[in-house]
Amino acid sequence: MSATDTQIHKTVEAIWRMESARVIAGLARMVRDVGVAEELAQDALVAALEQWPAEGVPRNPGAWLMGTAKHRAIDHLRRNRRIELKHAELGRGLEARQGEAAEEIEAAMDDDIGDDLLRLVFTACHPVLSTEARVALTLRLLGGLTTEEIARAFLVPEATIAQRIVRAKRTLAEKQVPFEVPRGAELGERLASVLEVVYLIFNEGYSATAGDDWMRPGLCEDALRLGRILQGLAPEEPEVHGLAALMEIQASRAAARVGPSGEPVLLLEQNRALWDRLLIRRGLASLERAERLRRDPGWYTLQAAIAACHARAETAEETNWRKIADLYGDLSRIAPSPVVELNRAVAVGMAEGPARGLEIVDALVSRGELREYHLLPSVRGDFLKKLGRRDEARAEFQRAAGMTKNAREREMLMERARGQ
Repeated sequence: MSATDTQIHKTVEAIWRMESARVIAGLARMVRDVGVAEELAQDALVAALEQWPAEGVPRNPGAWLMGTAKHRAIDHLRRNRRIELKHAELGRGLEARQGEAAEEIEAAMDDDIGDDLLRLVFTACHPVLSTEARVALTLRLLGGLTTEEIARAFLVPEATIAQRIVRAKRTLAEKQVPFEVPRGAELGERLASVLEVVYLIFNEGYSATAGDDWMRPGLCEDALRLGRILQGLAPEEPEVHGLAALMEIQASRAAARVGPSGEPVLLLEQNRALWDRLLIRRGLASLERAERLRRDPGWYTLQAAIAACHARAETAEETNWRKIADLYGDLSRIAPSPVVELNRAVAVGMAEGPARGLEIVDALVSRGELREYHLLPSVRGDFLKKLGRRDEARAEFQRAAGMTKNAREREMLMERARGQ
């Protein structure tokens, strides 16, 4: 392959990453099957890889892919219609019916592509699928990631991801999940599923649960892109803006969260000059919009408000820990969780002193709900260290290190244990 061909192939891959969701969404509305839609879109991608090196990249490559995929979809529907008519009418009136079908398809392709994307989001994140399947299918259909890339990001075998995606598409077809945006009461439940998937993708990128890397920036970028798409598709939904705000503000710290050798850098030790001010401004603007749309903030909006407290502080010492503790209290009232209570303990400890924070943590320990959660002994160790109880702190940091599956975090916790 020549250097020119290689460059065109890279261009095709980049364009595919940007345009594949729109192409698949448009096709899914036509054929009413996301699995078939993806296959047809892949056919268009193969055509581009074959034709563009010889003919050059078209002026509007997205439209070229859509047009090529559209023609394949029409052929697919005609074949299916032909089989149906043979069975139902023994071929009578076939040509006329084919013409009608083609006209219907042509008209359908003129619909607003934004509506198609929204339908694809709700289909890929349908609650009939497991959480793992929703994440994999969303990254495949909306993120444009290959099976290999998804597997590498989540540190699981490629065959496992491939199986999840195949089963997910089969389940959607078997359950006859409609390719539509839900209405009425169902909308809220389904939107919660969509936001959960995007949030899970971002979190796995922001704080990898396993492996050798503290962060996986690619996943954060994919989640951010999905969040921004959702903002455009559902502009009146406050929690969509709340989640976008949370991700933008959290992502602004990426450069400061990792040291020169890839080691984790904790929030209070970060060089805030490295924080991305553009992302912070975007996040604060999204937070303001979420709060304007809804007087009683939801789960993502409250978390974004907490992140904003850190973003607005020029130094760690200027952080308004009292407000953060109150926000965690609000969060606990709408979505009670021992993890939220642990975070509230950290804020209370910073606002009122380590002894008060330790009281809350010890209450969590006695309840036993977080016995497998490595951050519980980590936080407890931090409070014990501040109180001068170094031997106990060392034991807690060692316990936390033994529980985490992330190599970078384990090394950091063992370093903290050795420092006692």
